[in-house]
Amino acid sequence: MPIRIPDRLPAADVLTQENIFVMTETRAVNQEIRPMRVLLLNLMPKKIETENQLLRMLSNSPLQIGVDLLRIDDRPSKNTPQSHLEHFYHDFEQVQEQFYDGLIITGAPLGLTDFCDVVYWDKIEQIVAWAKSHVTSTLFLCWAAQAGLKILYGLDKRTRLEKLSGVYEHQNLAQYEPLVRGFDDVFLAPHSRYADFPVDLIRQKTDLKILAASEKAGVYLAASPDGRQVFVTGHPEYDADTLNAEYKRDLDVGIEPQMPENYYPDNNADNSPRATWRSHGHLLFANWLNYHVYQLTPYDLRTLSATGDTLTRD
Repeated sequence: MPIRIPDRLPAADVLTQENIFVMTETRAVNQEIRPMRVLLLNLMPKKIETENQLLRMLSNSPLQIGVDLLRIDDRPSKNTPQSHLEHFYHDFEQVQEQFYDGLIITGAPLGLTDFCDVVYWDKIEQIVAWAKSHVTSTLFLCWAAQAGLKILYGLDKRTRLEKLSGVYEHQNLAQYEPLVRGFDDVFLAPHSRYADFPVDLIRQKTDLKILAASEKAGVYLAASPDGRQVFVTGHPEYDADTLNAEYKRDLDVGIEPQMPENYYPDNNADNSPRATWRSHGHLLFANWLNYHVYQLTPYDLRTLSATGDTLTRD
């Protein structure tokens, strides 16, 4: 949230140069405020669990946020009651004429599926294209980050030979960038994916700014120059037990997965895992909401289609 200061206070210039959001008395008095509108496209099988995780992250902000839930199609779910979907979720056709401050697209269990074989790929392309003129900032998580890179930058799918699963150390590569403000120089984040995001590839093939990366996991966090697309290749929203549940699920179906790395105490799957990434996960979402949504979004969202990619942070 902004710091409200007297008009012409010299500190304003210093703080602004450090990317700290300051607001003069004159601007504060005349500021129009409305709730932020966020659309959540939930592609995960266990939709209620994912809702809980992401809403928990979004709630760690003083901003008033209204969240709409979006499903990709109306096919029955094996893991979520149909009554829940029908009561709480919108189809895209119901929201495509609306405008949103933020869009979150979740991961999906499609790591080994070619994009052309994803049954709803055309709809994903449609939504990503729609967001350019109807959403201030889009947050792509895990598989959605890979899909977004394909749609927006033409990057072909890169798949690891073995699934990356565990909690990994990451380096903060852009200390003064708003999205990583308050991050430690080194922090932990969980991953659960087959997708590969090499640092050199992202630098060579896109104009994205890489904000955090890991020696083992590659790029973790990157953003477009205007802040309207943010890519997170891991799962900062995961609960302490989520990787454990995925691991035990795969064991039960005979996949014989590798045990998640750097996750279980003493590297023993009989020990209860602990969340060592929660604070940075909350901070990432709070920073996105503040710097990439609240500070970029116009008061009248209908002007998004006219401004296109010209939004700037106040």
